[in-house]
Amino acid sequence: MVKFAFDYLEYSEYTEENMEAPGVHIPVMPDEVREGLNLSAGAVYVDGTTGCGGHARMICSALKGDVRLIGIDRDRSSLDVARAQLADYQDRVTLVHDDFRNIDRVLSGLAISQADGILLDVGISSFQLDNPERGFSHRSDGPLDMRMDQESFISAYDLINSLSEREISLILKNYGEERFHHRIAHFLVSRRPIQSTQELSDIVLQAMPARFHHQRIHPATRTFQAFRIAVNRELEALEIALDKAANLLKPGGRMCVISFHSLEDRIVKLKFRALARDGQAELVTKKPLRPTEEEIQRNPRSRSARLRVLKKV
Repeated sequence: MVKFAFDYLEYSEYTEENMEAPGVHIPVMPDEVREGLNLSAGAVYVDGTTGCGGHARMICSALKGDVRLIGIDRDRSSLDVARAQLADYQDRVTLVHDDFRNIDRVLSGLAISQADGILLDVGISSFQLDNPERGFSHRSDGPLDMRMDQESFISAYDLINSLSEREISLILKNYGEERFHHRIAHFLVSRRPIQSTQELSDIVLQAMPARFHHQRIHPATRTFQAFRIAVNRELEALEIALDKAANLLKPGGRMCVISFHSLEDRIVKLKFRALARDGQAELVTKKPLRPTEEEIQRNPRSRSARLRVLKKV
C-alpha cells in the first residue's frame, strides 16, 4: 500500500465543492494538452481516461478528424456519453470499455503496436459524482458503491463492512490523510452493517469532535475519497499504466498526465524522472503546468490540476 501523504484539502475542493454544473463536461487544460501532445495529422492517439469525451473531442476537432483515436475508460456510462460527443468522428474513433492499466492489451487487440501520443486525465468527473446511485458523494443518499467500473466485484460496501478496524484505519490514513482515522474506523466497525452514503457520512460526523463539524470542507470528504481510491485501486492502476504507456510510445511520441492531488502527481513525477534518467525519455515539463486563473474562473474543477509531459527518445 502506498503511504505518501498529499494535499487533500485542495483535492476536496475539486471533488465536491467546486465541480462544474451537473450535465456539463469541460476538459481540463485543453490548450496545454493540445500543445503537450504536439498534435499532428494522421497520427494515433490514446486517451486512456476518456470519461465523457472532452479531451478526445478536442484532439479530433483540432486535427479535423485526420487522426486515429483510441478511447479507453472503465466507466461504461461515461463512454456512452463520449460516444455521443464523438459522433462526428466515429469513423476514426474506437472506444473501449477497459481499465487503462490494460492499455497494452487494448492496443494489441486493435493491431496497434505504438502510439504517437497518450493522455491520462486521472480524476473523477461530476458526471460520476452527481449520480447518487454511484455512491461517490456524501452530498446525496445512495448505495455504498464507488466503483468506476460497475462490472467489477468489490464495492465500498464490501470494504466498509468486511475489513478489520485496523485495515479501515490504514485506508483512511494512507488514502485520505485523515487525522481521526483510528476514531472513524472504530465507529464504522461498531455500527456495521452500514448500507448507504448517508449512513457513512453521519457516522463520520459522529466520530469527529464537534468543533470540526462546521469546516468549509465537509468532514466526511476525506473518508469518501479514501474508500474510492481503495475500491478502484487507483494508485496501483496509475503506476501500471505509466509503465506500459511509456513502452507503447513511438520515438518522439508524447505522454501527458493530468493529476489532481500530490499523491498521484508524485507517482507521475517519479516515473517520468526515472525514464529520463535512464535515457528513455525527455522531460518536456520540468515542473507541472497549472491552469491559468482564467480557466479556474471558467472551470473551478481545474483548480487542483497538474499536467506533466514526457517525450519518448
